[in-house]
Amino acid sequence: MERTSPLTAEEYDAVRAAVLAGADGRSTLNSLLAGWRELVAEVEEGYGWSRPELSNDLWCRAALARVWPRLPERVRALRQPELDAYDDRFRAATVPWPGRAEDGRWWDRRVPRTLEAEAGEARWQGWPMGWDMMPFPKPDEVEVVE
Repeated sequence: MERTSPLTAEEYDAVRAAVLAGADGRSTLNSLLAGWRELVAEVEEGYGWSRPELSNDLWCRAALARVWPRLPERVRALRQPELDAYDDRFRAATVPWPGRAEDGRWWDRRVPRTLEAEAGEARWQGWPMGWDMMPFPKPDEVEVVE
């Protein structure tokens, strides 16, 4: 495995500036990627919160989208495989919204394949509580588990 040289002070400063400009000011590139990794793992296991909560939880991926173009080219090249792997896992653990394009903020237009719900909870068009505002019936690929 080829070793890469450590980042320069200028590259570290550029990463900090990119994260400051594109995120909340308290995050780091590592914490944004860790947040995305953790959310992806939660979705893979079965997401137990509502659609509005998922929208809120996706802040880390949206922040990465804002930060990524501002990063130094070498940092992007080094970290791109990691981001791509998390994105691929998220796509595999979710299904796209019917009839919606996968462009732009694609992560906002996907539904976890497995949704956790309370036993006996009411359903609307197959959706558990907290997902009943979806503008389409629950896709067959989405399983609701109790």
